[in-house]
Amino acid sequence: MAIIVQNAQIINEGQIFKGSVLIENGIITKISTKEIHKSDAEIIDATGKHLIPGMIDDQVHFREPGLTHKADIYSESRAAVAGGITSFMEMPNTVPNTLTQELLQDKYDIASKNSIANYSFFMGASNDNLDEVLKTNPRNVCGVKVFMGSSTGNMLVDNTEVLEELFSKCKMLVAAHCEDEPTVKANEAKYKAQYGEDVPIKYHPDIRSANACYLSSSFAVNLAKKHGTRFHVLHISTAKETELFDNTISLKDKKITSEACVHHLWFSDADYETKGTLIKWNPAVKTANDRDKIFEAVLNNKIDIIATDHAPHTLDEKQNKYFKAPSGGPLVQHALVPMLEHYHNGKISLEKIVEKTSHAPADCFNIEKRGYIREGYHADLVLFDLNNPWTVEKSNLLYKCGWSPFEGVEFKAKISHTFVNGNLVFDGSIIEGNNGMRLLFNN
Repeated sequence: MAIIVQNAQIINEGQIFKGSVLIENGIITKISTKEIHKSDAEIIDATGKHLIPGMIDDQVHFREPGLTHKADIYSESRAAVAGGITSFMEMPNTVPNTLTQELLQDKYDIASKNSIANYSFFMGASNDNLDEVLKTNPRNVCGVKVFMGSSTGNMLVDNTEVLEELFSKCKMLVAAHCEDEPTVKANEAKYKAQYGEDVPIKYHPDIRSANACYLSSSFAVNLAKKHGTRFHVLHISTAKETELFDNTISLKDKKITSEACVHHLWFSDADYETKGTLIKWNPAVKTANDRDKIFEAVLNNKIDIIATDHAPHTLDEKQNKYFKAPSGGPLVQHALVPMLEHYHNGKISLEKIVEKTSHAPADCFNIEKRGYIREGYHADLVLFDLNNPWTVEKSNLLYKCGWSPFEGVEFKAKISHTFVNGNLVFDGSIIEGNNGMRLLFNN
């Protein structure tokens, strides 16, 4: 069936204009500044609402396989579309770690049956799987993920020779979590000697320090420059790291790019007092100055993408003492609305939000025919009302883990509709029956 989204305020490619969009067979076939008429089309009246290309989240952890008591592709993809995310790229630190082509294919097979959003999965790197990494197909895999800091299982890559080989031989995008492991371990030992197992959570940004982040990210950036690697630094958390990135060239010409996450743009170390381990992430939420400088780098294009690093754990797991409480939290359902709250507070324009959450991920990863409202592109679209206040409560959460660091927060904007490949998958509640597609890349 054809669908017409009529009379929306369309935000796309740096402009806001009143218009209508025709969707046929999952594709945007017409964009007009006037009403569109087609006799057999379903009409969605978008008067007073804004229409944007769906958010593309380049960093999520959906926990399947192996950790499905926390989350799974089925549950989290539904939370994602309710939050305005129409495509996601998922990380390899599942159980088992995604370190072979067979294990990578297993995840694609699960997603093809269970994901309501479009999907891609990173191939994981370790100290001893370079041959497997180099088999990865850049046409239908988003990139290679390397943990240059502690991670699950066998995924810490700390062998300099392996890193040199990876950066010199890999012809597709390499994305990295950057924290210097020896620095973190030394800081952990210092605080453990003072407090034992019960280190106050407020010291988390001292343990996973700004210096640990900068040492690792600067080393990685220099390595990428040395080898001409297409390199992407995930979840920047410090002011100093923003100095590593260039805003004098366009994104399409950049070889080295970076990402900020929603939580590093919202929280600061002052929030540990009330939120505790619920906002324990790696890398850590740091000072208000770090948060403000990261925001500044988003606005001036030193940082290219806004993502979530959605990484759910159960509430029981999170409510442990410092060393036992895992890092990470659920965010995909509450990714776009905090950014729209920043818009209401005068911190960012609507055009810039769309640039950083939709256009830039599509350009950074060379995603085929997504991330823009263009004729001939897949109809991944989100409608929202800028002035329809609602409060995050347990009763309206879709995460399998059943909690959110945003519980109790009132947001002014509310998502009303999400389309994935032209299918309406969310209209205030999830509409079952449609699956997302595997992302393709023009590398």
